[in-house]
Amino acid sequence: MERVAQFTGPRKVEVAEHESEPLPPGHLRVRTRYSGISAGTELTAYRGTNPYLTRTWDPEARLFREGAAGIAYPVTGWGYSEVGEVTEVSPESADLPGTPAVGDLVWGIWGHRSEGVVPVERMAGHTLPGGLKPLAGAFARVGAIAYNAVLGAEIHLGEDVAVFGQGVIGLLTTRLAQLSGARVTAVDALDVRLAHAREHGAEITLNAREDEVAERVHEATGGRGADSAIEISGAYPALHEALRSVAVGGRVVASGFYQGEAAGLRLGDEFHHNRAQLICSQIGGVPQQLAGRWSVERLQQTFLRLVAEGKVEVEPLVSHVVPAADAAEAYTLLDERPAEALQIVLEF
Repeated sequence: MERVAQFTGPRKVEVAEHESEPLPPGHLRVRTRYSGISAGTELTAYRGTNPYLTRTWDPEARLFREGAAGIAYPVTGWGYSEVGEVTEVSPESADLPGTPAVGDLVWGIWGHRSEGVVPVERMAGHTLPGGLKPLAGAFARVGAIAYNAVLGAEIHLGEDVAVFGQGVIGLLTTRLAQLSGARVTAVDALDVRLAHAREHGAEITLNAREDEVAERVHEATGGRGADSAIEISGAYPALHEALRSVAVGGRVVASGFYQGEAAGLRLGDEFHHNRAQLICSQIGGVPQQLAGRWSVERLQQTFLRLVAEGKVEVEPLVSHVVPAADAAEAYTLLDERPAEALQIVLEF
């Protein structure tokens, strides 16, 4: 039997059991060890605010269409940060280059389920690097999201970068920006997260509820403003403050998943008068100017290599390892008491 965590309605979670499916040609089967919960994208489905619940994405036109939902409850097997052990490989695929072998630990995307049946081509090169604990594999995707935002910011050695939001992805962004040569100012509304930001390389930390963030960023840069800002929280007021914080012609990378209409964002203010650049970073692709050399696959693999080399630490970000049977409690914690949690991981 296979166990799957699913949303049966807004803020309703259950773990259902299904018969294991036969292994089709060209696939492999993975027994899940850990599956990381996303505190951003996943919570939009949990809360019922995800646009796919009310509209349909047209991949050819690249537009959302009104009138029909792209997904409906129950939303089954959501999740994109899994690690597990290969238990079966279809015979005709076993000798293909890069195919993991039975017994290998692999990372990838197959959702919050006790086992995944995944096309072999999607798992080529996904064997966990030697020396890494299995838990680290659950950070490949979130690490790539942070990495993508940092590449989008086009950071140069010695520049000032403000990172808005210090959840798991924000903390990884702070660390990667520092590794890229930036002096990082970390912004969040929770002091406990700002303490983590200092451990991850932030030189300055600002509390969004207590500090005049943009003013403080300008003061710290001799009145110029940050060279770039990365907004990772998905909050419109934070995006607005990021636009206020950058220098004339500065770049703001919007990497959060924003919901609903843009309350708190005023584009006629600093964005307009300082001619700020506002670009989107989304894990569906890399910055266009890097597409010839970089890919999402390279982002994930390079991030795990940095972890294996000790340049980025991920295990301290795990605040809770929760048995999969208690998934409902894990989502409630993230939704209602975010100050108490960083990365919550389901253990199967």
